[in-house]
Amino acid sequence: MSESKMAEMSLPSLLEQGSKIHQLASDSSIDQESIRKGCQLLQQCDEMIAKLGLFSSNETKDDISTANLKYLLVPYYLGELMEKLQEEDRLQILKASQVKFKEFVSFCETMELVPEEELESLAQGGSNNFSDKRARKIARFKRQRAAESKLSEIKERRERRGRSTRAAALSTPVEAGEEDVFDDDGDEEREAWLTTISLAICKALDLLEMLKKEEEMLSAVKERQLQDGGFSSTILDERAKKAEAWHRNAASRAQYTKPAQPITCATFAQDVLEGRAKVSQAHDHKHQPLLFGPASVVGGNMTTERERMVAQVFQPSHRMPTMSIEEAGEMEMKMMNEWQESTKQYIEEATSSWHNDGPKLGPGSEDEDDDAAVDKARAFDDWKDENPRGAGNKKLTPCG
Repeated sequence: MSESKMAEMSLPSLLEQGSKIHQLASDSSIDQESIRKGCQLLQQCDEMIAKLGLFSSNETKDDISTANLKYLLVPYYLGELMEKLQEEDRLQILKASQVKFKEFVSFCETMELVPEEELESLAQGGSNNFSDKRARKIARFKRQRAAESKLSEIKERRERRGRSTRAAALSTPVEAGEEDVFDDDGDEEREAWLTTISLAICKALDLLEMLKKEEEMLSAVKERQLQDGGFSSTILDERAKKAEAWHRNAASRAQYTKPAQPITCATFAQDVLEGRAKVSQAHDHKHQPLLFGPASVVGGNMTTERERMVAQVFQPSHRMPTMSIEEAGEMEMKMMNEWQESTKQYIEEATSSWHNDGPKLGPGSEDEDDDAAVDKARAFDDWKDENPRGAGNKKLTPCG
């Protein structure tokens, strides 16, 4: 699969195809080309998870949603597929696989998913005592068997519920539009994913010990071959120290501790998760209102009254946002700047000399005002002479 096609795939599609290849590789032997394809898919999925910032180092397992729990298994799947690669330099394959397993265990430890006894063993660096190793192996094996039995129980429960649902559907006639829809139980699904992660932790710890032993044996064989060829042990020790330091730094620079440039728009991140958008797309925080209705109407040209009525059937019960938070902030800033400019202009006009002194009158304006006032007073006196007080109240006179 080309890189362009993988870049266009959504995050759920990448994980689904990568996990299918991992399941086939675990159940049976597959060709190397399929394993390399699975590694590429899971690597792309890991990079997209880091870019989206799905997980944070200050979260716990209770803070992660049920839909995102499955993405915790990506480093584990990638480590197992890397270990199955057949290359000439087996030592580098082992080291790369161990880095992924350590990344998975370390992040699960941050999420409080690793058992306490395993944490104590990791803190002590692994005890060399045979009895401690044996007790740790037995406890890990018991946890692995318990997780496998719980997963089988959940699977049987789902199959039993599916059979009863189908039998009820066949025995009871159901009219069109009255079909019962059974949603997956959220608690049961979360329990299944947490159990799967617990099982993966047990397998990852066992694989880490096995790969470490294989790496030690291959290093010893390589060192013996180099010594026979005339290389000194000092040069080999120096190279081994450099390689260990490089891998130690690489593990500390894991992608979940150094996220890529984050996506600050929650709507765009949700679109990427659900496959409606791509990470590589440019985003300017402009969102069109969501369209509801049949698929034949959404996105089409509504030319008839019937199509307009059909498009208005499935509508939300609340008002949908018409702009993003960033656009609203920019609009408020623009309004504030305009208000400040207008206020400044009003203050300047109020403090100007023209406003304080008042309009300047002409030389003959006062005389004209006095003559007008005199004429008005004379006219009012004449009217009072012609209309004495009480002249209009004829009906109130006692003898009139």
